[in-house]
Amino acid sequence: MSNREHLDTAGFETRAIHAGYEPDPTTGAVIPPIYATSTYAQDGVGGLRNGYEYSRSANPTRTALESTLAALEGAAHGYAFASGLAAEDTLVRALCRPGDHVVLPNDAYGGTFRLFDKVATAWGLSHSPAPVTDLDAVRAAIRPGETKLVWLETPTNPLLSIGDIEAIAAVAHDAGARLVVDNTFASSYLQQPLALGADIVVHSTTKYAGGHSDVVGGALVVDDAELAEKIGFHQNAIGGVAGPFDAWLVLRGLKTLALRMERHCDNAERIADFLSTHPAVSQVIYPGLPEHPGHEVASRQMKRYGGMISFRVTGGEEQALAVCAATQVFTLGESLGGVESLIEHPGRMTHASVAGTDLEVPADLVRLSVGIETADDLLADLDRALGGLV
Repeated sequence: MSNREHLDTAGFETRAIHAGYEPDPTTGAVIPPIYATSTYAQDGVGGLRNGYEYSRSANPTRTALESTLAALEGAAHGYAFASGLAAEDTLVRALCRPGDHVVLPNDAYGGTFRLFDKVATAWGLSHSPAPVTDLDAVRAAIRPGETKLVWLETPTNPLLSIGDIEAIAAVAHDAGARLVVDNTFASSYLQQPLALGADIVVHSTTKYAGGHSDVVGGALVVDDAELAEKIGFHQNAIGGVAGPFDAWLVLRGLKTLALRMERHCDNAERIADFLSTHPAVSQVIYPGLPEHPGHEVASRQMKRYGGMISFRVTGGEEQALAVCAATQVFTLGESLGGVESLIEHPGRMTHASVAGTDLEVPADLVRLSVGIETADDLLADLDRALGGLV
């Protein structure tokens, strides 16, 4: 079903539209159907048609999505899941065993931290935090012989720290560990971790890949055949797969990912500049700003700097909460990466699960997912919300 071999040299936008699916030979339909089926007729016992027997194991709509995801990361194998955390859990069970150890970012996504800290520890897997910006700290956090995965978010969530993928891959590989890169914030359009030495790419396809806040999903992408075999076995054995309608929605989103990311970046750059001079804002955290400590690395490994901005207000937590409550174009809500702009308070919302740990985020922090609305409307909205804090 995949035409990936004809698209290896094609541009990103072309692959996003054409990889993973050939027009239907019967009807000529250019969009993959939603194969809403649980099982498939066999041509005699074991006579499978194109390998399909049961939709937990494989479904043609999911196959199209998985092929497209792989093509956009420059890889051979993609796997689609019911959520980003389902993808992460499957990866951990595929590659780790009780007694193993994982290095996590010291400001990882709260859901990822909860998975390791509250679920995987009961299974006998230990973890240690390390700042993604400090190679020596990452190296020191690795336990020789025990560490199986070095987990990297770049940019991180919500502090937008930048890790040097190529350098951290070298550190991980020197220690016999694999590098996992959560590429959700950057998207496959802005960043290509496998080309920089990563072993596994993780996405919450709920976010920029889907792009319309109408689907929950996750993905794993690898180029190594041995890793692919392990992940594919565990995907089927655990069963947290993407349903056909969800897979279809993510496929639809991917077709416009490049266009959307350019607008997300355009708007975010204007907002970051605006916030940088606002008297109610004490710090703006955006990799595109020259003063961001990871700006040079981000410039080297990302096409642009993304649509996520975090900032701190001068008046502490109560004023941060007030800003979140005062916007009208920015919607107060969790998640990110949709066409609409969102505002949230990480300490009370997305990162409440890390309160009291090494990963706790500042109480005066506000996080923005900058959408693709008219930039002037977004600027005016923030200006109104911040106006009462001066």
